[in-house]
Amino acid sequence: MRLVIARCSVDYAGRLTAHLPSAPRLILVKADGSVSIHADDRAYKPLNWMSPPCTLKEGADGDEGVWTVINKAGEKLIITMEEILHDSSHELGVDPGLIKDGVEAHLQELLADRIETLGEGYTLIRREYPTAIGPVDILCRDADGGTVAVEIKRRGEIDGVEQLTRYLELLNRDPHLAPVKGVFAAQEIKPQAKVLATDRGIGCVVLDYDALRGIEDDKLRLF
Repeated sequence: MRLVIARCSVDYAGRLTAHLPSAPRLILVKADGSVSIHADDRAYKPLNWMSPPCTLKEGADGDEGVWTVINKAGEKLIITMEEILHDSSHELGVDPGLIKDGVEAHLQELLADRIETLGEGYTLIRREYPTAIGPVDILCRDADGGTVAVEIKRRGEIDGVEQLTRYLELLNRDPHLAPVKGVFAAQEIKPQAKVLATDRGIGCVVLDYDALRGIEDDKLRLF
């Protein structure tokens, strides 16, 4: 991971345009290729970002003070450096991943055992399907034989959708699996997460924990 603290301005050009005026900011360049711009007052959420796969070119158009990040859709994040205050790189290695709480882990186990609750004809490939950026909760096939990646959360928020998006981008590079669809499954899905998932073609499923345990009739609400 590369950490750069710089006084800079940022312009985004894509489906819409956005501009961040000059100010001191933190720029994170991660090993997966993602680039995100952070301020000191927004918790973990970046001001702007570019998700992988994307490329970073320093010194774009012959100007060493301009960084240009371009994704596969041709969208650009242009960072104009005025002063670099700090620049360091750190090798973090492979992350062991998030340890799920008891309910979340049990949801994964129950859904894998009763995968047909996602739809008639669904079959399980495996739980914790390994990828270079961490395991996918469930990989399965739908009735048409298509591959489906399922990310399971107790509470579904935007971060979970982003996580599943990264898995899908990676899995769809494998010709033996592609095309791979995504399903975001949780006991509760926040409206913002649902909107983002829908925009990215990811299905959302609200899970009834008691129903999966057989305490009540099965009830899955599909959106």
